[in-house]
Amino acid sequence: MNEEFNVLSLATIRRNRGISLEQIANSTKIGVRALEAIERGEFQKLPGGIYSTSYIRQYARAIDYDESAILAVYHARTGSAEPAGAGANGNHGGLMGRYRPASIVGS
Repeated sequence: MNEEFNVLSLATIRRNRGISLEQIANSTKIGVRALEAIERGEFQKLPGGIYSTSYIRQYARAIDYDESAILAVYHARTGSAEPAGAGANGNHGGLMGRYRPASIVGS
């Protein structure tokens, strides 16, 4: 098990909350193997890109855990950086991230 995840103890948190991997797999449609990989910090076993971050977010929500804590370990481990301005509201910044959609302009 990886050192960062010894501190987080995701599997222990999940079990203490009475949630099985099968329950998470059924509700999220994420395979049990991918969920096990998240718990072990074996991110290279995830599909990559936005799929990996989506899996991590869904797992964290399923066990009622701070998704940013797991994502921080993921980004540190994979050397990827979260897009500037990314946050819970889904606004990823970038060139158009600062502008309001046309549907709300003038409201």
